[in-house]
Amino acid sequence: MILAAIIAATFAGGVVSVALAASVSLPWLPRIADRALAFAAGALLAVAFTGAVPEALELGLEPDALGITLLLGLFGFFLLEQLFLRLHASSDGAAGRRHARVALVAAGDGLHNFVDGVLIAAAFLTDPVLGWTAALGVLAHELPQELADFIVLLDAGLSRGRALLVNAASGAATVVGGVAGYLLLEPLEAAVPVVIAVAAASFIYLALAGLVPAMQAKGERAPIRVLLVAAGGFAVWAIGHAAH
Repeated sequence: MILAAIIAATFAGGVVSVALAASVSLPWLPRIADRALAFAAGALLAVAFTGAVPEALELGLEPDALGITLLLGLFGFFLLEQLFLRLHASSDGAAGRRHARVALVAAGDGLHNFVDGVLIAAAFLTDPVLGWTAALGVLAHELPQELADFIVLLDAGLSRGRALLVNAASGAATVVGGVAGYLLLEPLEAAVPVVIAVAAASFIYLALAGLVPAMQAKGERAPIRVLLVAAGGFAVWAIGHAAH
C-alpha cells in the first residue's frame, strides 16, 4: 500500500505538474516567446538559488562541497554544450546550441525530479500524511519551473508536442525517484544533496549561458527584460515559500 501511494503521489508531483503547466502555458507561450525567455531565466535562477542550493545545504552538504559540486557541474554542462556545438560544426552551430539547451533542460529537470521523488518516498515512509503533504508541495513549486522549461524548449525549436514529451519524460523521473527511494532510501540519502547541487548547476548554466544571451539578441528593451527576469524569480520564490 505504501509503494502504491508513493507511485500515485510522485506521479501527481511530477507528471501532473507538467500537464497543468502545459494546459496553462502552451496555448499562449508561442505568441510571447521572445519576452518569455527573460521570465524563464529569472525562474531558473530562483529555482537554483532559492530552492536547490538551500535544500542541498539543509540536507547536509558542506558549503565547500557545495561550491566544488556547483563548479564541476557548471564545467560539465559547458563541456556538454561544446560537444553539441562540435557535432553540428559542419552544418549549423545554432542547431547545436538549441540541442544543447534541450539536453540541459532534460538533464537538470530530470535530476531535480528524481530527487523530489526520493524525498516524497522518505516522507511517506515517515508518515503517509506527511507524504501527501510533500507531494502537494512538490506539485506547487514545480509549476513555475515547468513553465520555464516549456519556454526554453519552444525557443529551442521543439514543437508543442515534443516539448510536452520532453517535459513529461523528465517529470516521470519523479516516479522513478519515488520507487528508488522506497527500495533504496538509505544508500540514496547520501547522494541526494550532491544530485540537487548538480541540478542547480544545470539551471544556473542554462539561464546565464543560454537564455541571457538569447534574450539579449531578441532586441527587447533593457527595462522590460529586467522586469521579466525579476518576475520569473519572484514567481518561483513566492510559490516555493508558500509550498514550504
